[in-house]
Amino acid sequence: MSSPNQTDQTNPLITPDGLAALGDVTLLDVRWHLGGPPGIELYREGHLPGAVYCDLDTDLAAPPGAGGRHPLPDAATFQSAMRRLGVRDDRPVVVYDDVGSTVAARAWWALRYFGHQDVRVLDGGLSAWTAAGLPTTKEAPPVKEGDFTARPGGMPVLTADEAAAVAAEGVLLDARAAERYRGEVEPVDPVAGHVPGAVNAPTTANVGPDGRFLDPAALRARFAELGVGEG
Repeated sequence: MSSPNQTDQTNPLITPDGLAALGDVTLLDVRWHLGGPPGIELYREGHLPGAVYCDLDTDLAAPPGAGGRHPLPDAATFQSAMRRLGVRDDRPVVVYDDVGSTVAARAWWALRYFGHQDVRVLDGGLSAWTAAGLPTTKEAPPVKEGDFTARPGGMPVLTADEAAAVAAEGVLLDARAAERYRGEVEPVDPVAGHVPGAVNAPTTANVGPDGRFLDPAALRARFAELGVGEG
C-alpha cells in the first residue's frame, strides 16, 4: 500500500492493519447468515468503528422471483441504496462479514459491477479485526449521503442459458456447500441439486481456519484441480 490514505487497486483484499491505517473510507458491515440471525442484530451487538450496516437481501439484491433468490437489483435501486449508506465515487469502500467473506465477496462484486473502482474485502472479516486487538463498538455512525453513480457492466454476468452452456462446454463452478450441490439438503431454494455439468467448489475451501483467503499459489492449485485454466 503506497500510503495510509490509498488502497492498492490491484488487490481486492485488505488486512486489518491496512484498514486501520486508511483515512477516509466507507466501511460496510454486510454480515448475513442463511437461516439467521438477521445481520442487523449482529451489527447492533458490535461492529467495526465507522461501519454502516448493508443488508444482502434489500441493499445488494432485488426481491426473489424469476431472476432467482438474490438477483441483481436495477441500477437506480442499487445507486439509491449505496448513496443512503454513504458510498461515494471518489472514496474507497471496504466490506466485511463473519462467514469467510462469502457475503463480502457479493458486496465487492456488486459494487464493481455497478462501476465503483476502489473496493476491498477485509481479509478474515470481523474475527481477523478482533484477533488483531482492534476495537469494536455498538454505536452507529452518522452517515452523510453519498454521491455514488451506478454504471452497470463493470463485471461480466451470464444468463441461465449461458451458464448452462458453460457447464456443457467449459467449467461452471457451483460455490455452495457440497450437501446442497448433491441435493441432499436444500434449506431455501425450491429445487435441490445443481446445474447439470457444474463442478462443486465450496467457497469455504477458499479460506483457511482463520477465515483468511489462502495464498495465491494455493488458490491457483485448487482451481487447477477443478479444471480451471489460466486466462
